[in-house]
Amino acid sequence: MVRKLVALLACLSSSAFAATYELPTEGSSIVGRTQYHQVQEGDTLANIAKKYDVGFLSLMAANKGVDPFLPQVDYVLTIPTQIILPKVEREGIVINLAELRLYYFEPDINKVHIFPVGIGRVGRDTPEMKTTISQKRPNPTWTPPASIRKEYLAKGIELPAVVPAGPENPLGEYALRLSYGAGDYLIHGTNKDFGIGLRVSSGCIRMDPKDIEWLFPQVKLGEKVRVINEPIKVALEPDRSVFLEAHEPLTRSDGIKQQLVVPQELTWWLEEFDHSDVKVRAAILAQNGVPIEVVAPSFIN
Repeated sequence: MVRKLVALLACLSSSAFAATYELPTEGSSIVGRTQYHQVQEGDTLANIAKKYDVGFLSLMAANKGVDPFLPQVDYVLTIPTQIILPKVEREGIVINLAELRLYYFEPDINKVHIFPVGIGRVGRDTPEMKTTISQKRPNPTWTPPASIRKEYLAKGIELPAVVPAGPENPLGEYALRLSYGAGDYLIHGTNKDFGIGLRVSSGCIRMDPKDIEWLFPQVKLGEKVRVINEPIKVALEPDRSVFLEAHEPLTRSDGIKQQLVVPQELTWWLEEFDHSDVKVRAAILAQNGVPIEVVAPSFIN
């Protein structure tokens, strides 16, 4: 009963929830808090994910076994809004492919903004990269590459050489071009009501229209962008507690899926302080995408 009351309060306040967090104190890597949602008649995981601005696959991973189309009414879902920050420099844009999230760090005001994104499907993998924003385009046109036009033609769809700005443009209303390679990769919006938090694009990073609308004016030309693939994140907190967040690894174009193992530095730390790795291995097997405490706090006087 208590849990359902907490869930109901979280539902009532969720519209005020923003994907903006204070950066954690020095030595900490965790932001946000776990929320709960009590399923209402007519709910689907897709519309719940949109409500809380989390990825569809992330929501499914945090609630394994739940029917995504007909979740049981009154069932309490875990909303994955507590997050371990990736182990990278907290500056500019960071996209972690494994968790389908984009981070925008503003260290000058001690903030981080976190958004779900769609990434390249198998066969059109979004590459890992260190790059910058080379162009900002409101109301972009879309020039489909020859390879994509050929792919569509095989399905009986003939794409025009240039798709003008407007409701039929799959880039949505805003596009940020990355300087990586020939400049073929974009962070952009969408004209579709699906694909956020999924592997659906031709390699670009797809954002919800309201999220890219917010991000677009914040970033500047030359802004640093880093795309990583980090399915396991670890937080060693100041109170000596340890949290681990594991995501299902991506299947790449070569058909190989990364095997998740205990990170070497965590293994050394556990051995140094004589801690069991049982909870660590269980968290890695679960791959539920939420931070799990694998070592309890230990305060030393």
